[in-house]
Amino acid sequence: MHQTQQRQKQEKALTCAVGCHMVYPASQISMESARAGEIQLQLTDESRGVNGESSSRASVSGRRGKLRLPKLVHYKWWLRIAAYTVFILVGQSAAVLLGRLYFDKGGGSKWMATFIQSAGFPAIVPLLCFFRCRRAAELDRRGNDGRQPLAAVFAGLYIFFGVLLAGDNLMYSYGLVYLPVSTYSLLCATQLAFNAVFAYFMNRQKFTPFILNSLVLLTVSAALLAVQSEGESLPGVSRGQYVIGFSLTLGASAVYSLYLSLVELSFQKVIRSVTFVTVLEMLAYPSLVSTCVCTAGLFASGEWRELGKEMSAYETGQVSYLMTLIWTALSWQLFSVGLLGLVFEVSSLFSNVIGTLGLPVVPVLAVVFFKDKMDGVKVISLLLAVWGFTSYLYQHYLDDTKSVTTGTATATSGGNSQAAARPVERLIAHHS
Repeated sequence: MHQTQQRQKQEKALTCAVGCHMVYPASQISMESARAGEIQLQLTDESRGVNGESSSRASVSGRRGKLRLPKLVHYKWWLRIAAYTVFILVGQSAAVLLGRLYFDKGGGSKWMATFIQSAGFPAIVPLLCFFRCRRAAELDRRGNDGRQPLAAVFAGLYIFFGVLLAGDNLMYSYGLVYLPVSTYSLLCATQLAFNAVFAYFMNRQKFTPFILNSLVLLTVSAALLAVQSEGESLPGVSRGQYVIGFSLTLGASAVYSLYLSLVELSFQKVIRSVTFVTVLEMLAYPSLVSTCVCTAGLFASGEWRELGKEMSAYETGQVSYLMTLIWTALSWQLFSVGLLGLVFEVSSLFSNVIGTLGLPVVPVLAVVFFKDKMDGVKVISLLLAVWGFTSYLYQHYLDDTKSVTTGTATATSGGNSQAAARPVERLIAHHS
């Protein structure tokens, strides 16, 4: 019995010893594994630090790459602006001079002069079809988002703008009949002042000292022409007709400025998804409506009966009569493409500024081709118009320089650099 108890004690002692021997290596292994875990964590932190630096460098290089890409897009944007500017300057100068030539050589139909200001739209139909096919193919690849307004909304816009353009073109035609080209062109410079007012209320245009200076100078320029009318009328034009031509040209400038602001507002609030196809449609369809209105006016006024006699009695011949009308229509379409292109790319106010830039050129050409008078008052009015244009253009240059500088500074900084770079991208990314 005693031996049995002693044997049990020995077994318990052996079991305890074995148990202690097994527990100790396990705790040692767990401590070693914990140390290994700490080392692994340190290595992981270090690797994260290295990866963080590399990813930071990669993000910086990526931002620099993105910064270089908007610069390239920015240059392309300026090339488009330059092309639209050339369209406006060439189209406007040619159209005004050819319109004056039509009346000087025997033309007398005001409705015909109005008709040709919008009748050249078939020339842009092939261009519209080409870009529309490209747009349809792109929508097939990406899928249509369905955000375009209904066709009835587009039809309403086109009809409204077409009728508005018909009335505006008729007022301009009266101005060309009763005013010298130089006076007519300088009066058109008031478009910038009217457009600035409409843009302030309708397009949230901000006024700066340079823009206000531009408005004052252009207003004074038109006022000088208004008070200096003695000896300025064309042969056969009475004082009353001169006043009518002056008033209608001034009113036409206001209406056309309203038209540009409404087009910009339509792009922003109604159409929204604006492409170059939309710009061409905004030109072609209202021109179609305006041409129909002018055709109705031509027949309702009875002037269509005199067109045959007018063509036969044209001083430079019937072929010259037709060519004058055709090239006038094409010149107005070229001008309209550039004008709406700038509304699409920048704003209606900037589009009107470029249109004002070409106005001082026309009086100089009118002195050369039509022997218009260029006296001291008109020279002063011309200089004031150029000064007003330069003042606004300088303000646009300051805005553009500030946006590019801000975008460059924020794109190279950390934190919210991508969000802060949006002022530059807002200007150019939409037009890429």
